[in-house]
Amino acid sequence: MNYRIFSNKVESGATAAANGAALIRQAIAERGRAVIIVATGASQFEMLTTLIQQPDIAWDKVTAFHLDEYVGLPITHPASFRLYLWQRFVSKLPVPLAAFHYLNGENDPHLECARVGALIQPETVDVAFVGIGENGHLAFNDPPADFETKQPYLVVELDDACRQQQYGEGWFPTFDAVPRQAISMSIRQILKSRAIICTVPDERKAAAVKACLEGPISPLAPASILREHAACTVYLDPPAASLLTVA
Repeated sequence: MNYRIFSNKVESGATAAANGAALIRQAIAERGRAVIIVATGASQFEMLTTLIQQPDIAWDKVTAFHLDEYVGLPITHPASFRLYLWQRFVSKLPVPLAAFHYLNGENDPHLECARVGALIQPETVDVAFVGIGENGHLAFNDPPADFETKQPYLVVELDDACRQQQYGEGWFPTFDAVPRQAISMSIRQILKSRAIICTVPDERKAAAVKACLEGPISPLAPASILREHAACTVYLDPPAASLLTVA
């Protein structure tokens, strides 16, 4: 893993998108298709805005997988990650994707984990677009995260720090309205990706960035595991990098 610091979050997000787009084009050139994982949340706004504008991507040869979703939340809810991805990514592409495998948490979440897990297991994921939570989570793998399971998707309990972040970002009207469970791609499934593009802006992420990039690799700082991936780059703005010893 390596990290880069840019002058602001617009530049960091745009560069992350451009580099991810190059990996998508490379995969299509090499094997006729690409497979990607797409994250959500406020940290991905700038990256996704630029990614959908990248030229010369044959999006109809791209299959995408959804990283995580709340349990019990309808797609019509403003915080639904399915709605987010439709509004900010899928519907804005110049042509439809080959496939987008959404996570539906409205019914039995364990059956949904099995369904989408069976779809992703045989795939080679070319690039995973991810972020880091305020509590250091990767996807919705809150601390202490499961570093060992090989299941592609899990039903996870959301800790209070994670739920507070979702409320603080304005996705829910009250803290109590934030769901307590979610479906999340597992740590090991994310690490199977050939490349990982991790975009992390804003000062509220600074403590998590320091813990994950400079502290011990530990389930208590779930995104610290990214340091074991040879082709992971973390894209930071100055506020997110402000607590790093070497910046």
